[in-house]
Amino acid sequence: MGVILGYSNLYAADAVEAALPDAGAARALLATHADGLPGRILAVAQRAGQGLAEAEIARHVDATVLGLARLGLRHGSFGDDPHDYHSEVHVMELAERRLGRVMDALGDGALPPADWLALLVFSACHDLRQRERFDVPGPVGGNEAASIAETFRILDACGFGREADRAMYVAQELMIAGSTFDARPLPHADAEDLATAAGGSLARGLGLWLDGDRPEWTGDPDARRGERLGRLAADLDTANVGEAFVHLADSALRLCRERERRAGRALDRAGSGPTCLGFLSRGQLFYFFDLHRFSSREGERVYGPGKAANGPGVRRVSAALLQRFEHEPPASGQAVLAAFEALCAAEGA
Repeated sequence: MGVILGYSNLYAADAVEAALPDAGAARALLATHADGLPGRILAVAQRAGQGLAEAEIARHVDATVLGLARLGLRHGSFGDDPHDYHSEVHVMELAERRLGRVMDALGDGALPPADWLALLVFSACHDLRQRERFDVPGPVGGNEAASIAETFRILDACGFGREADRAMYVAQELMIAGSTFDARPLPHADAEDLATAAGGSLARGLGLWLDGDRPEWTGDPDARRGERLGRLAADLDTANVGEAFVHLADSALRLCRERERRAGRALDRAGSGPTCLGFLSRGQLFYFFDLHRFSSREGERVYGPGKAANGPGVRRVSAALLQRFEHEPPASGQAVLAAFEALCAAEGA
């Protein structure tokens, strides 16, 4: 049996893949832009892969380094299409801070080394593509499907084999698919088709969707493992809700800047004021209290208490931001960002 979803041939390689065909090219790029990152990734991998052969750890490091470098060149600070959120910075916050916190809380032995290493590779590869123009049938986003296709090519280039290492390919396929985040309103709680219901991370309903679309998946140990890891991966991806308030605020600011940049709205112009205000006030309430749900027991155990503690602060900041501009519309998006940042700094003090 091959992979589960079959997206690997739908999205072709691009110029970034050609420019960085392997881990050696990735390291050469990072040597001129961020030379400390490969060593930091290696440190995480050595902890995650305790007990495994050096060569096994090394190929996971290569895949993570290659994924990070390609994302940094395509959408991050190494290239000419910088994204404020979906960049090499987001890779490292997952790979180091969030994954490290889960390992600290659960213990290094809570998952097999291969699972920790799969989550490390996911951190670098789940957001590889951010500007795809077509989606695949079903609930998986086009960006995620294209990221799956490229991740398979990254694994190929880093010493993995699609037959010998099928479990790794299936895990990445289902983890990245499950990271699809739908920002539309949730349906009514008793909606009939929860498998494709809008709202939040797909990982929570991925198994239900597979039941209808790929019913044989439950008989496949690799797929069951991938679905389970997909739920934890989704929680890592959205763990900002349960981190320190400063990190939650920073992620909101970065996402807001990225949205405005992609929409072509300059932050120093009046046109960006209303959209920034909506995103950083009611939008944060909607994300935090309505869209976000933990997908795994592990994620909720580690980040649930932090989310509960952050809830009142999210409400206070959102209310204060709306009050700040209640009688005087914001002069620009930057004015909203500055007000939000000041309110969050006071909240987190």
